[in-house]
Amino acid sequence: MKLFDVYPINPINIVKGQGSLVFDDKGTEYLDLYGGHAVISIGHTHPHYVKRLEDQLHQIGFYSNSIEIPLQTELAEKLGHVSGKEDYQLFLCNSGAEANENALKLASFYNGKKKIIAFTKAFHGRTSLAVAATDNPKIVAPVNETDNVVFLPWNDEAALEQAFKDHEVSSVIIESIQGVGGIQVAEVSFLQKIRSLCDANNAVFIADEVQCGYARTGKFYAADHAGVDADIYTMAKGMGNGFPIGAISIAPKMKPAYGMLGTTFGGNHLACAAGLAVLEVIDQDNLLQNAAEIGAYLIDEVKKFDKVKEVRGKGLMIGIELPEELSNVKKDLLFKHNIFTGEAKPNVIRLLPALNLTKSHADRFLQAFATTLNNA
Repeated sequence: MKLFDVYPINPINIVKGQGSLVFDDKGTEYLDLYGGHAVISIGHTHPHYVKRLEDQLHQIGFYSNSIEIPLQTELAEKLGHVSGKEDYQLFLCNSGAEANENALKLASFYNGKKKIIAFTKAFHGRTSLAVAATDNPKIVAPVNETDNVVFLPWNDEAALEQAFKDHEVSSVIIESIQGVGGIQVAEVSFLQKIRSLCDANNAVFIADEVQCGYARTGKFYAADHAGVDADIYTMAKGMGNGFPIGAISIAPKMKPAYGMLGTTFGGNHLACAAGLAVLEVIDQDNLLQNAAEIGAYLIDEVKKFDKVKEVRGKGLMIGIELPEELSNVKKDLLFKHNIFTGEAKPNVIRLLPALNLTKSHADRFLQAFATTLNNA
C-alpha cells in the first residue's frame, strides 16, 4: 500500500527535538520556527510535558466519556483561569476542524438560524461545515457546497452591516489573525463591529483561535487584542503541543442542551494530561509575555530589511511578505541555513515558533534571513 501524500514532502527525516531545535537522522540540527503548523507551543520534549504524559500513561491512557474523568474538570478549570473565561463551559474534541464544526452547529441550535458569515482567505478546517466556511475552492467537495455561507471582504465593515440586514445570520466565524490566509490581522474596530452586530441580531460570534490562540499573539486569545469576548472560542493546535486535542469554550448565554455535542476520543486521559501540561508551562514560564516580547523584537527587526514588502502579525504569529520573485527564500532558509519556516502563498513566510523562543534563536533567524535576502 502506498501512503497518500498530504503535503509536498521535504527529504528530511526529523527524529529528535529539544526546545526550538530538531535533529534529523543524520544528526543535523535545525531551528524550528514553524512548530509543525503552530502545534509546538512549549517546545519539543519539554521536561514537564514529557513527565505529565509519562506519568499518565503508567496509570491509564483512555476510557470513554461514559465515566467521570477528573482530568477534564481540572483542564477546564485551568483553562478558565489562564484565559480569563472562568464562567465558560468546555467541550473537548480532537482537532480544530471538529471544534469549528461543533461551534457552527451549536450556534444554529442556539438561535435556529442557518446563515454563516465567513471571510475571504478564511481557513476553518476540512469537515463538512468547517470546509464550507473555508475560502478555498480546491478543498470544497460538491457535498460540502451550501448556500448558507456568505464570504465577506476582510475588514469591510460596510459589507458586514449589509450582510446582517436580512436578520438571518446564525453566526460569524473569524480568525482574528488569519493563518493560511497569509497572517492577515483583523482590525480592532472590525472585531468590535462583529461583536455589536451579533449582539443586536441574536447571532453568535465564533472566534476561531485554532492557530492564533493559546498565547501565540501575546494575549491568550487573539480576539483579546480588540477587547471583545466571543460567544464561542475554538482551539486545537498548540493546545496539546503535538498530542491531538481540540476544544470549544462556550459562553454562559449559549446553554447547550445535554446530547447536542458528543465525542468518543475527545477529552481522553492522555489528551487532558497534555493539555494541562501546556497550560501549566504557559502559566509558570510566563510565555504570554515572552511571545509578546520576542515577537515584537522579530517584527521590528524584519521591518528594517529593504527587500521585505510587508510584515504582519502579533506576538509569535508573523507573516513576512516578499516580492514574488523572492518566493524561494523559504527553501533557501531550510536547505542552506537549516531553519524551518512556513508559507502562505508562495511569497509569504510564516513564523509560528514555540512560545518560549529565545532571543538568541530569533537572532539566528535574522542573520540567516539577511544573508538569504542579500544573495537572492
